[in-house]
Amino acid sequence: MADNLPRLQLARQAQGFARARGSRLPALVFFTDDGRVRDPLPSIRALPRGSMVVLRARDAERRRELARTIAAIARERGLVWIIAGDPHLAWATQADGVHFAERMIALAAHWRALRPHWLITCAAHSLAACARASRAGADAIFLAPVFPTQSHAGRDFLGPVRACFVASRFSAPLYALGGIDAHSARRLRGGRFSGLAAISALEVDRTQR
Repeated sequence: MADNLPRLQLARQAQGFARARGSRLPALVFFTDDGRVRDPLPSIRALPRGSMVVLRARDAERRRELARTIAAIARERGLVWIIAGDPHLAWATQADGVHFAERMIALAAHWRALRPHWLITCAAHSLAACARASRAGADAIFLAPVFPTQSHAGRDFLGPVRACFVASRFSAPLYALGGIDAHSARRLRGGRFSGLAAISALEVDRTQR
């Protein structure tokens, strides 16, 4: 229960953002990260129904293996799942869509034309990048890093004031990503986010498996 409570609190906070924006997209998003979560599958199985998973894996073979397993979990658990940077694998595994890093935002428009039914998301690290993603037809934008994060140690972060300002400038759904947990998410209250995305905060404690 001690391990589960912070994840439940984060899920409730994410739902609060989604309700406030009237968003129909998943409120809570888990990003896989090989460097920080060696085995993401227990964490994916523990997600609330209707949550989203963004599969990120640099090694192509590992990405294919995880995609096959996540596809089965998603069907069983009622999850939405997309693959980062590999639209061909997304198509082959019948994922719900694809996620593009900020440097690949231009590809969003191309794949929107090819797969109009897909959920297409983009990462953005600034107001200008959010604008590019919106123009490219992204269904949702992950604004990051909002807070200090292990994924980008030492990197500048937006902070809650600037992040909330960026979110206020767009009608497209924006998710807060980077250093998000049940504690830091409270500092975003009132911001026009459609949901919350996290890595470590949604990891199942190894001692609780």
